[in-house]
Amino acid sequence: MQPFLRVLVLLIFAIPTYAQVTLTQSNLPIVVINTMGQEIPDNPKIDAHMGIIWNGEGQINYASGDFNHFNGRIGIERRGSTSQDLSDKKPYSLELRNEEGEDLEASLLGMPEESDWVLLAPFSDKTLMRDVLTYYLAARMMPWASRTHYCEVLLNGQYQGVYALVEKIKRDGDRVNVSKLNPEEVSGDDLSGGYIFKIDKSAGGGFIDGFYSEQPPLPGAWQSIFYQFHYPKPEDIVPEQRAYLEQWMDNFETMMASPAYTDPATGYQQQIDVSSFVDYLLVNELTRNVDGYRLSAFFYKDKDSVDPRLKAGPVWDYNIALGNADYCEGNFTIGWAHEFNYACGGDFWLIPFWWQRLWKDIYFRQQVKTRWTALRTDLLATPHVMQVIDSFATTLAGAQTRNFQRWPILNTYVWPNAYVGATYQQEVNYLKDWLSARMSWMDGAINSATDTTSGAPRSTNEVLVFPNPARGPITFQYYARLNEKVDIQIFNALGQLVSKADLSVAATGWHDYNWETLMPPGLYTYVLFRNGAVKASGALLRE
Repeated sequence: MQPFLRVLVLLIFAIPTYAQVTLTQSNLPIVVINTMGQEIPDNPKIDAHMGIIWNGEGQINYASGDFNHFNGRIGIERRGSTSQDLSDKKPYSLELRNEEGEDLEASLLGMPEESDWVLLAPFSDKTLMRDVLTYYLAARMMPWASRTHYCEVLLNGQYQGVYALVEKIKRDGDRVNVSKLNPEEVSGDDLSGGYIFKIDKSAGGGFIDGFYSEQPPLPGAWQSIFYQFHYPKPEDIVPEQRAYLEQWMDNFETMMASPAYTDPATGYQQQIDVSSFVDYLLVNELTRNVDGYRLSAFFYKDKDSVDPRLKAGPVWDYNIALGNADYCEGNFTIGWAHEFNYACGGDFWLIPFWWQRLWKDIYFRQQVKTRWTALRTDLLATPHVMQVIDSFATTLAGAQTRNFQRWPILNTYVWPNAYVGATYQQEVNYLKDWLSARMSWMDGAINSATDTTSGAPRSTNEVLVFPNPARGPITFQYYARLNEKVDIQIFNALGQLVSKADLSVAATGWHDYNWETLMPPGLYTYVLFRNGAVKASGALLRE
């Protein structure tokens, strides 16, 4: 069934009756919000009051207790796109305010001081932990990922269930640590940073602005990639800053589309922080995030005097990752998430073309293998990841029971569930089994992607073709000498020529040719000629 049909079925036939739950005590902090009778809109924030009851880690908190952790004024609005539209358990954005209504920076639940926060509302994710687990792991891999703390929420006297209080992605010394960019900074090094931008949906309230990529995500694609301003905010960024970032990305993408993008001296290694892109890729591949790379995808760039390179991250939004999406292969434990364009090329939101270009480069894949191998010895060792999941489940033991009394959705399909468990423990077990299988597949796939391409093939007459079978581009790796003429011809099952490449050789050595055709699935054959003589031939299978 198509995703939108599942949504219609959910809305028409599966509207549950929700129960009221009385919260008396919890091992989690209790967040109490009072809007004084106002409905919470999508935008803008309304004035409200928030009190937090928290006696510290490991202590019991009583709903009748004093607001001993925070007691003050806030602004609150609904947040998210699909999450707020399809869930009665709404996520919220919070802004702490003083009595004059101005931003108030404060530390909440042990996290560094800030005024802006998010209350995530896990709903379709019945483990209640996919976002929290991903941020936990990412924070130990990358410079920063949002800190989180579980809590239970009372809104206008009504119990709302388990939430996660989360740091919002924001420029800050304790969050995304890039230079402050003031409106008057419009030239030289001042203009070069810091910027935070993203690829995302346009829904969710607020003013959206940005620029379109000049490069299609796929050859001939009707879709375009739209980069949105995040910092400075769309309403604050000045024309010179807007033009700078747009031109920087245009130059970067032009370079990535060129044959010389792998040149160590002039290519992508000089323009991006490769380690940040490797870690970003590994988080999205570990979770096989069906939205990965194409939605909630953040990037940032500091001033040139600090670091001129583009960085990937921070990571955001994993509630339908980790096997929790039943469309576009989101539940598969095999296959690469960065090949989404070939698995689901008709989707409105696709992945920028340059992720595939990065993956095609031997150097980048070798960096991925080195990092993955190191992570698998400690942070991402299977026993450790299972232990982290179990620790979250233990923390939630009492609260999850109340959550599913309030929202009785266990044993019920909630879009886009790929698995429906009858109990909370079954949901947790599914997550553990899925993740164990995913990490095992990545072990082999990463080794295969590097072992077949690292170093020279055994003979200068050998041609390596990978991946094969393939859904997306196929790489031919061959040896040729300076000024030799190399031709690669592709034939369909009827013996008809469907693709031909005449390649010039600028240097003696090993060369890559990427066959990025959109030919339909089927069996093909290839023939590689060198100076008119057949040097290799074989079968290709496009899935």
